[in-house]
This record gives sequence, C-alpha cells and structure tokens, in this order.
Amino acid sequence: MHAPSPMALLLIAIVVLVLFGRGKVSSLMGEVGKGITAFKRGVRDGADEVERTVDTATDRAAIRADRSADDLEAAAAKARAEADRIQAEADAARARRAAELRDVTPRDADRL
Repeated sequence: MHAPSPMALLLIAIVVLVLFGRGKVSSLMGEVGKGITAFKRGVRDGADEVERTVDTATDRAAIRADRSADDLEAAAAKARAEADRIQAEADAARARRAAELRDVTPRDADRL
C-alpha cells in the first residue's frame, strides 16, 4: 500500500475541520500533545528507575565483594599467625633436639 498524496491529506484535514470545528480539533491536538509529553516522561522515568535499580544492585555487589575481601584478609591473617606459631614450635623443638644431642657427646671431665 502506498502513502496518501499531499492533496488527499489536505482533503482529509478539511473534512475533519468541517465536521468537528476548529475548537474541537484544537483541543484534540492539545490532548494528543499532552499524551506524547506524558509518554516521553514515562519512558524517561522508567529508564531512570532501571538505572537506579542497576546502580543499587551494583552497590550491593560491591559491598558484598568488600566484605568478602575483608573476610579473606582476616582468614589470611589468622592463617599467617597460625603458621608463625607452628614455625616457632618447630624451631623450639629443633633447639631442644640439638641441645639433647650435644649433651650425649663425652666431656673431657668424663674421660678416664
């Protein structure tokens, strides 16, 4: 189907104007303009709401990631402290063993 010619559009506009009158057509066009404005506002508000929702979800994810990172850092610090404690115990055990081995060797005073 093809688009109506400019002459056909003019004829339709004249018929509408005659049937409904200038005041009715003017108020109808005002209502159409208000409807378009309300539609644009609704689309913009919807986009803003979606953006706020995404920002909120992103912020929540960032907070969770920060908390997880803090938890991991705390666990790592605890593991380091435990490793240091175990290393100290191992060093003490080595020192005791070395001292015991030194005591086994004969002294000059013990010789016959």
